[in-house]
Amino acid sequence: MPLVPSDYKPPFPFRNGHFSTIYSGVFRKVHGLLQKRERLELADGDFLDLDWSESKSKTSKLVILIHGLEGNAQRHYITGSAKKFNQNNFDACAINLRGCSGAQNRLYRTYHSGATEDLIAVIQHILNSKSYDRIYLMGYSLGGNLIFKYLGEGNKIPSQLKGAVGVSVPCSLKNASDELLKSKNALYSQRFKKHLLSKLKEKKQLFPDSISDSDINAINTLKDFDDVYTSKAHGFIDAYDYYEKCSCLQFLPNITTPSLLLNAKNDSFLGEACYPFTQALSNTYLYLEVPEFGGHVGFWGRKNISYAEKRGVEFLNAL
Repeated sequence: MPLVPSDYKPPFPFRNGHFSTIYSGVFRKVHGLLQKRERLELADGDFLDLDWSESKSKTSKLVILIHGLEGNAQRHYITGSAKKFNQNNFDACAINLRGCSGAQNRLYRTYHSGATEDLIAVIQHILNSKSYDRIYLMGYSLGGNLIFKYLGEGNKIPSQLKGAVGVSVPCSLKNASDELLKSKNALYSQRFKKHLLSKLKEKKQLFPDSISDSDINAINTLKDFDDVYTSKAHGFIDAYDYYEKCSCLQFLPNITTPSLLLNAKNDSFLGEACYPFTQALSNTYLYLEVPEFGGHVGFWGRKNISYAEKRGVEFLNAL
């Protein structure tokens, strides 16, 4: 599929990737969205909290939204997406990944970039309990990787699932991890690590036999966190084994659902391997758009509607 040309040209300050990322993550606010929470019990004894918002008129279209690392369904990029889709006659189901809804999940494990079993459970729940004719997926960062892995790893895709969008997707988890370890991203990586360690210390109180104080004290970087916790809690050998098996890059050639991948060229979280030009050119279902600007989950837009939200609605409406 030819690469999708991009006409995204924000005002001058938002052409800086860091400014775009920080403004969107810290200062942007979205108001006027009403969400209703549903708790989905999972087969392994854990749960997912789903936050639903509805179109003003009855609709047969649903978008499932998935947040990024240490996000939740109330982050601006999720509520902004839900609001924009609701205004365009889509209902929205925003998933809070395990341990991200404000309530501690029940198991030692939580969520990770490749936990497609949880997305499968949500889709099956919706198929069993709702009557949508057209279902779509939209994920940001980690959530985008999870969606594309699901679409390409050999799952039976239901006929109701018509399209997908991924934004700021770390297609190669090792490549993205290497970028986050660089000094240019120290502010972001330290913030992620602080949140992750806080949750891990809570886990230790509940599961003292699963991790020790010395294990936690050995975590100095995000990769260390994946070595000590993410990999071990989810059945991988170490961080690199986790990155290798869960990166969506290897699954992109197998995708047969129309999908848009939107990664900004100035996203400081992403290295060269996260821009899958070769895969997009050889797969008629994969559309790759690489704007010059946007940062990581930035994409400032007028009237408080981000370019990513605008493009998500445009792409899925056109299918």
